[in-house]
Amino acid sequence: CEVRPGPEFLTRSYLFYANRLFKAYQFYYWDPSCRDPSYSLVIKGKLRLRQASWITRGATEADYHLHKVGIVFHSQKAMWEVASWINQTSSEGCSGFLPPGRTWAPGALYELLSAKTERDCTAALGFAMHELSLVRVEKHYQPLLQPQQSGSRLVEELYLGDIHTEWVERLHYRPTGYQRPMQSAVHHIHPCPACGIIYRADEHHPPILPVRAQLPMQLSGSWVSTHCEVRPAVLFLTRYFIFHGNNHTWEGYYYHYSDPLCKQPTFTIYASGRYTQGIPSSKVRGGTELAFKVTQARVTPMDQVTVMMLNSSEPGSCGLMSSWSTGVEQDITPTNGCLALGIKLPHTEYELFKTEQDTKDRSLLYVGERPTDGSSPDSPDKRPTSYQAPLIQCAGASEEFPNYVSLKYLGKKDANGNEALKPLPVAFLLFIALLFLRWD
Repeated sequence: CEVRPGPEFLTRSYLFYANRLFKAYQFYYWDPSCRDPSYSLVIKGKLRLRQASWITRGATEADYHLHKVGIVFHSQKAMWEVASWINQTSSEGCSGFLPPGRTWAPGALYELLSAKTERDCTAALGFAMHELSLVRVEKHYQPLLQPQQSGSRLVEELYLGDIHTEWVERLHYRPTGYQRPMQSAVHHIHPCPACGIIYRADEHHPPILPVRAQLPMQLSGSWVSTHCEVRPAVLFLTRYFIFHGNNHTWEGYYYHYSDPLCKQPTFTIYASGRYTQGIPSSKVRGGTELAFKVTQARVTPMDQVTVMMLNSSEPGSCGLMSSWSTGVEQDITPTNGCLALGIKLPHTEYELFKTEQDTKDRSLLYVGERPTDGSSPDSPDKRPTSYQAPLIQCAGASEEFPNYVSLKYLGKKDANGNEALKPLPVAFLLFIALLFLRWD
């Protein structure tokens, strides 16, 4: 069950045809478990892949054209609410989208957008398919789970463009980062309890996901990224957090890279401070609101470009002037942060957290999504309403983990004699999007 800024709760199912046509389902819900459907969208159009993105390395840019968008309501409440949005905020051609007092008709499909009639009533829903303008496909192999089996199975994942965290920016935002990946219907991660449910779904029969137990917020321990993460404005990074629940202190390592595989490090930030007791979020059901105070930070430049940038920064704005060198950590607390890297100390961030378990009973930690504009959630009104990719708890890992590199490297050599990367553990993707095999 995916959480988008707002918050919005949804699951998705997209099918792409060889003739460049596509059909997409988006199923929206009232609840964060995706068990109480509100309405479903069925979206048809055409997609044309273009060239490799010169902004987001590893991505392909694409153009899309929408032919039709239809909506099916799953309750009278949903029908009234959506009709109210459209009647209040849409142009003259949509003001009579649904006459007042219209009774909900189960299974009725209403047209929101038609290229033929040039009618478009989707804006009131904050609907846009700009996610299709940035595409990346990744393939990897997952080891077989049964002890008696050897080998691995192919997993294919589709990364589409991110959704802007500000509602009003959605309609014209062009992505530079990604959402959580969608899974191939044929080559997906196992186990996957939701797969069959979503595979059989359509706009008239939205998927109802299995009940998931609510976990109490327990932050103690060490948590690490499951893969190389991509944020808007071309940021590639991995994260490693340590929470000390007994005294509410925390430490965080942010490893930044110049490439989408996280193999070319640029700089590392270590930050630490304190956090507040969490309270249940009134805005995002299932989430917990916390405040994090950052009181100390250190930076380690990992390439010559970053060293040059830091050494040319304004005196007194980022550590000791002209004293930076590759691989050498420097405390930036005395200069109240580092202006060149956008770090200000001391600093408070208002956060949204959530913990869950995957199908292998591993603990996952979801941290609030960062504002798309690159700013910081430094006031309660900027608190996130959606989440980043989950962190996974380090099983049996000591809280005193001095060097994150030990999590990533096997110490083995590849065919060229270079040190080989150890893949980080892959958390089960709670949101699954499968392909539906027909065109109406």
